Amino acid sequence: MIELKNNPANNFFLLAGPCVIEGEEMAMRIAERIVKITDTLQIPYVFKGSYRKANRSRLDSFTGIGDEKALKVLQKVHQTFGIPTVTDIHAATETDMAAEYVDILQIPAFLCRQTDLLVAAAKTGKTVNIKKGQFLSPMAMQFAADKIVEAGNNNVMLTERGTTFGYQDLVVDYRSIPEMQSFGFPVILDVTHSLQQPNQTSGVTGGMPQLIETIAKAGIAVGADGVFIETHENPAVAKSDGANMLQLDLLEELLTKLVRIREAINS
Repeated sequence: MIELKNNPANNFFLLAGPCVIEGEEMAMRIAERIVKITDTLQIPYVFKGSYRKANRSRLDSFTGIGDEKALKVLQKVHQTFGIPTVTDIHAATETDMAAEYVDILQIPAFLCRQTDLLVAAAKTGKTVNIKKGQFLSPMAMQFAADKIVEAGNNNVMLTERGTTFGYQDLVVDYRSIPEMQSFGFPVILDVTHSLQQPNQTSGVTGGMPQLIETIAKAGIAVGADGVFIETHENPAVAKSDGANMLQLDLLEELLTKLVRIREAINS
């Protein structure tokens, strides 16, 4: 498993950053802010940013600034701040390219059963974070994790991100966290994607960011190993998933509350 800064603090760890890399300057500013916050709170931190968005509702949606350009931004974040980075991959042909630049390869929820993608990710030797499909039970994720392990890689993380609840909503079943932890891997709660409202008639995914704190607190209370939060300086102008992202200015207060909950549990 990757080395995480601040790990001796026995805290939850954090995967956070913008939904997609919109440019180098914005990524560096966001990373710098979060590094300062997490260093203060002793939270192990992984910078998150997709180098390309392959799953969009509409053809005219923003997909990225170019694969190599965005991956080099992720590499610069790692080199500048000394923190691990994570990005989504979408096809087996992308794994080796992405693995050159980032520390964790993330399997999107819709693709969590794609055997060729999982095996290719495993064979890079990188840590693989598999998001639970919105259509799967938590126990079914054992088979996704097994594909990574049987391909020779024990560095697996699993992420809960809500379950389909009708056409336009998701619900978080917090039993998923201890159930997936029983497999022996760290389990992360994806707070912001759990609050998406997909399949809107506008073709743009909606969200309920006002419930970010509620979902996050509950996740820490039931023992999630990590939390995943997409954040942006101004979600209203974000090029992807702005409707469910956290305003960056609100992150420190939220994380402070989560640390207090974790401390109470540990005591």
